[in-house]
Amino acid sequence: MDRAGVTTRRRLALGTAVLSAAALLAVGLPQEALAATGCPGRKVRTLHFATGSVLVHQRGGQVCAVTVPKKPGTKRQMSVSVQARGGRAVVDSGRFAYRAGPVTVHAGKRCVRVTGKVSRSSVGSGWILC
Repeated sequence: MDRAGVTTRRRLALGTAVLSAAALLAVGLPQEALAATGCPGRKVRTLHFATGSVLVHQRGGQVCAVTVPKKPGTKRQMSVSVQARGGRAVVDSGRFAYRAGPVTVHAGKRCVRVTGKVSRSSVGSGWILC
């Protein structure tokens, strides 16, 4: 086989490898985002406070929230809650190192209230996503 044929084959193989890798990355990104927060859907709010943040995601009529500390890795008291207007709050509370939650409620088109706490610092959203 001549040198031009070998070069062409190598370029085609490299191009195929690059396209395959790009496809895997494109498919893998939503899964990585889901693994990081544990919540499906798109992020609609981030509530920041002194010792962490609460990430709020929404998908259809479902609202999901997770509390993450600013400095993960050490177990400390954390909590997260989500309450749809007219319903009971769903709470995850305890000593965690990386996150509290995820907690999910079916809100439909109702407003929700989200709270989060890491150590002694906390945040509350009031009624949002109305």
